[in-house]
Amino acid sequence: MGQYTYVAVTPQGKEKKGNIEAGDEAKAKALLKKDGLLPISITPAGVLSRDINISLGAAVKPRELAVFCRQFQSILNAGVTIVEALKMLSEQTENKAFKKALFETVTAVEQGETLGNAMRLNPKVFPDVLINLVDAGEASGSMDKAFARMATHFEKSARTKALVKKAMIYPIVLICVALVVVIIMSVVVFPQFANMFADMGSDLPGITKVVMAFSDFLMNRWYVLVAAVAIVVVSVRLFAATDLGKHAFGHLFIKMPMFGKMNVKNASAMFARTLSTLVSSGMSLSESLTITARSMSNILFKDALEEAKTEVEQGVSLSKAVKECELFPPMVCHMLSIGEETGNIEEMLTKVAEYYEEEVEIQTQSLSAAMEPMIIVVMGGIVAFLVLAMYMPMIDMYSNMDNL
Repeated sequence: MGQYTYVAVTPQGKEKKGNIEAGDEAKAKALLKKDGLLPISITPAGVLSRDINISLGAAVKPRELAVFCRQFQSILNAGVTIVEALKMLSEQTENKAFKKALFETVTAVEQGETLGNAMRLNPKVFPDVLINLVDAGEASGSMDKAFARMATHFEKSARTKALVKKAMIYPIVLICVALVVVIIMSVVVFPQFANMFADMGSDLPGITKVVMAFSDFLMNRWYVLVAAVAIVVVSVRLFAATDLGKHAFGHLFIKMPMFGKMNVKNASAMFARTLSTLVSSGMSLSESLTITARSMSNILFKDALEEAKTEVEQGVSLSKAVKECELFPPMVCHMLSIGEETGNIEEMLTKVAEYYEEEVEIQTQSLSAAMEPMIIVVMGGIVAFLVLAMYMPMIDMYSNMDNL
């Protein structure tokens, strides 16, 4: 798909300029005519005339996808065609990346592509699980049900991720506040006492010397600290991008104190919810496992599900394959086994997802409640250490005066 700059005349006789994406100039001309415009000139867009789209972080969030799926389902149930539904949703979305993807999807569908294939043009916006469910919905004629399932899937996923982030935000904010307090006291408050300590001429306590040295370092050699932090951050990011780093951080996230169990439960909920959604749409278990593996953020779970998929294709039961990876809690394996015996694995997976989503919410609340007093005590200890370093010399001076 190339981008072209056009000059056209509207039905009202006014000149209109803009950009349009199409396979070639002929298709761009056809699209303009379809929109009721009379093309005057169509040229490939240059660097300066090309639409600029800058996005930071994830292009489309799960919450936005949930709203899109829920609205798309409602519009389809109202009897609106797929093309018109996509146009309506593309006009009202504020996310530029999402708007661009929906526009390209509309164009592809109008040119004869299925909705699933049209969505595949933007894999960074539309995840595999959504595209495959759309394919299944088109094949079975139940598109509205497919989008209803995906709306529930993305809503649950967004809620779980929000709960985990909420548990992390509070301690991070308090740690940042503690660092700011330490810097202010070391750079602004403590230097005011330094001259007084120097005039006293007496030997200063060790705690005061340490804080004075730290204060001097922050004031005169702060760039060394900034450079060191930058080097550490860049090194960690580069290491995390390697296969060894991904596995190292994968182990860290499931073994770290307090948060390790919550991360495992979160991964279990994601696995069960995604696999249940795919299996209930009629997809094969092997293909569902492939897509579910790609949706996992922790590489350990990704590798485990890919291995489980291989074993399932060789005739091993899913419950046994999942149990052998030794990553998921025992309850996941037991519920899968029951589902296989009763022939209702998707219902068991849904129950597993609901259970662990609730567990993540409960544990998040418990962690937040437990960490609040702990962090406050740590912050109080840091401030007390700095205050003690400032007043210890004066306390020693008064003690010496009393001894005279």
